[in-house]
Amino acid sequence: MMAMGFDEPGGPDVLRVEHLAVPRPGANEVLIRVSHAGVNRPDVIQRQGFYPPPPGASPIPGLEVSGTVVGLGEGAPPEMLNRRVCALVSGGGYAEYCLAHSAHCLAVPEGMGMDEAAAIPETLFTVWHNVFERGFVRDGETLLVHGGTSGIGTMAIMLGKAFELTVITTAGSAEKCAAARDLGADLAINYKDEDFVERVKAFTDGKGVDVVLDMVSGDYVARNIECLADDGRHVTIAVLGGLKAEINMATIMRKRLTLTGSTLRPRSDEFKALLADEIYNHAWPLFEDGTIRPVMDESFPLAEAGAAHARMEGGDHIGKIVLQVAGD
Repeated sequence: MMAMGFDEPGGPDVLRVEHLAVPRPGANEVLIRVSHAGVNRPDVIQRQGFYPPPPGASPIPGLEVSGTVVGLGEGAPPEMLNRRVCALVSGGGYAEYCLAHSAHCLAVPEGMGMDEAAAIPETLFTVWHNVFERGFVRDGETLLVHGGTSGIGTMAIMLGKAFELTVITTAGSAEKCAAARDLGADLAINYKDEDFVERVKAFTDGKGVDVVLDMVSGDYVARNIECLADDGRHVTIAVLGGLKAEINMATIMRKRLTLTGSTLRPRSDEFKALLADEIYNHAWPLFEDGTIRPVMDESFPLAEAGAAHARMEGGDHIGKIVLQVAGD
């Protein structure tokens, strides 16, 4: 099979075509003939040499795919054979064939394109776990999402509105703010022109937000804490702005705040299976009936994965970037 790999970490140009044996599914695994693969920020960080795959995972980049199940390992449900699925994987997505745990797959609804299906798992699993489980968000609360036009950001806005949240987001241009509002954001703040802390305070009449979904970290953490209401929850899922933050612990105590965070890729198969089951029961119906459709940016052929990474690193994309593998 054709896959994309790299010999040494570096820029997007280090990604190159390689030809490998088709993997064989192990216990509880399925083999997927890949139609499309989603491109995510962790793929870029892996290529740069800062996010190695967890033990046992494929070294091939790619954390989400769509395609057709063409092989079953021992214990995988026989009815999955020939099923169109999208799947969360720990690696291996940038290839013509990819292994996935059978319990980490979701059946692609009729009428959904396979490019759209490939754009869903990583962002949906991440947002659901961090906003709804770790953030304990409830109907009627207010959510602040940074990077509102990223794959994570667009998913968080749409899920938040579907579950009756007030959603505030930040973005880096007027165009991106308009796109976020089109998705349902109640307030979109251009962080390059405005102080998002002051805008949040004004919008909430000084109360603040209940949950912050933070992908920046660094000096944003202290500013996010200023935005939080009493008993607010701060959830970190990336550290694009720096690994360290300086915060006032007296504010944490006074407001009774919770600071948490997570990374999804190294979690156990059992955890991801439970998460997939909860998503299937509570969120997947919104995709089946078309209430939520992923926001698509641009599609690249598999062999042009480097160009897809350059597009992501350029920061101009709105929504998800995908790789077209088989194109069915």
